[in-house]
Amino acid sequence: METLSSILDTLSGFIWGPFTLVLLLGVGIYLSVGLKLMPWRQISHAFKYLIRGRKSEGEGEIPPFQALMTAMSATVGTGNIAGVATAIFIGGPGAIFWMWITALFGMATKYAEAVLAVKYRETDDLGRFVGGPMYYIKNGLGKKWYWLGFLFALFGTIAAFGIGNMVQSNSVADALHSNFGVDTSMTGIVIAALAALVILGGIKRIGTVASKLVPIMAIFYIIGSLIIIFANITEVPAALTIIIDSAFNGHAAVGGFTGATIMMAIQFGIARGIFSNEAGLGSAPIAHAAAQTNNPVRQGLIGMLGTFIDTIMICTMTALVIIISGAWTSGETGASLSSLAYASSIPLGEYIITFSLVIFAFTTILGWSYYGERCAEFIFGTKIILPYRFLWIAAVFIGASQKVNLIWILADVMNGFMAIPNLIALALLSPIVFKITKEYFSNQH
Repeated sequence: METLSSILDTLSGFIWGPFTLVLLLGVGIYLSVGLKLMPWRQISHAFKYLIRGRKSEGEGEIPPFQALMTAMSATVGTGNIAGVATAIFIGGPGAIFWMWITALFGMATKYAEAVLAVKYRETDDLGRFVGGPMYYIKNGLGKKWYWLGFLFALFGTIAAFGIGNMVQSNSVADALHSNFGVDTSMTGIVIAALAALVILGGIKRIGTVASKLVPIMAIFYIIGSLIIIFANITEVPAALTIIIDSAFNGHAAVGGFTGATIMMAIQFGIARGIFSNEAGLGSAPIAHAAAQTNNPVRQGLIGMLGTFIDTIMICTMTALVIIISGAWTSGETGASLSSLAYASSIPLGEYIITFSLVIFAFTTILGWSYYGERCAEFIFGTKIILPYRFLWIAAVFIGASQKVNLIWILADVMNGFMAIPNLIALALLSPIVFKITKEYFSNQH
């Protein structure tokens, strides 16, 4: 077991090393330039489409708004709380600046993913719309590239059980046990039962629940964070100065913080940014492919908002609270650092973190169940759907009470492997994205 763990650690270090991070950021920059910075210029239009997206605009499974909320249910999670804290702990406050850069270019990546997902989706044997990287590889690049789509689906099927399932239920069980003394097995039973109620109803029920739960949990977390930020508004300019200065100069050791170089800030800022918003991993387009729309560009505009809301808004608020409170020099890391920052800033602040972690993790379980199911269906056909759902629910229960270190590392590796086929496809299909986008906006004038 130790040998396997060592091999996976080595693989994780490679897959999340400079090569993949440069590839992720590089494709984002390339797409942003190719789109002439359209994602930045059209952000207001994207929010307008999001508001209108509660109604269907064509064929599909769920309204465009629900497709985004399903995608966000999987991305808004522990990365926004524990991931941001870890980035600051290892890379210093400057890591947040590089998270912003990753997100700004990641908007173009997420836009392209959603555009291709809608354009190249197909209907399965049950008559449902399915799509994602494996389908835009197969239908966009042709049958000779089928193997690449197969690899994405294989990596996605495996990764889902880690990052989207057992790791999440374990985080919830640990948080409830630490703060309230709740037995981990009991937590596992409750989460598995609640997940079953939603997942067994398929994408329509997942979309309905996500469209209610995700906005509520995001608003709750944002309000809690804003209360702290506005109460310490005079400290915000100094916090922003620390972030920007550390991004280009590194940060010396202070308090319990051991110091960080510029390279550490860049590496952990990009890595945690990708972990948080998943731009380039190829997961979100699986949800966007189910949208009731006949317009790939509109869904792309809605899709790119996931990255903006997740990283530019929610992650920034977590970071500001951690820095303003001074907790980042305490020596704590992960969710414990975030909890300390909120607890020291407002009464019962630690419960904001606990409650948010629980809801964020639960919605991640819902969103990733759909991702994993679609990946498995691509390989095995529709007959796998029901067995997969029951296996998923069982894994939620098991993850709550077991040590998941090995699962976490395996999921981390598979997540990285998912990105490579997707990024290759995005680069090769980019002329299609540019052409569709240019035609759409030419007709708007």
